Amino acid sequence: MKNLCISFYNDEAGFVVSTELVLVCTVTVLSLCVGLHEVANGVNHELEDLGCAFGSLNQSFCMQGFTNNKGSHSSGHSFTDQVDQCDTHHDIVGCAPNGEHGSNQW
Repeated sequence: MKNLCISFYNDEAGFVVSTELVLVCTVTVLSLCVGLHEVANGVNHELEDLGCAFGSLNQSFCMQGFTNNKGSHSSGHSFTDQVDQCDTHHDIVGCAPNGEHGSNQW
């Protein structure tokens, strides 16, 4: 058992491989963080475009009144679409997260 522990202690064959593996994993994780941040920005921009497309639909309508042959009638109706808060482009703005007490101090 003593010989086995000494051979493990003197064996440095896996040291270079583990160091390379740590470096490769570090670069991979950093690349994933940057890539996922860009994906999140792209998704937010596309969802903003979709919301803008829905907001730009004209929802106004107008219906004329009806009259039947017995003289009764119904008045017409109308609705005008008002401009909503987020109907234009670039309404979504990213901001830094706030601290526990509402400040930007970490």
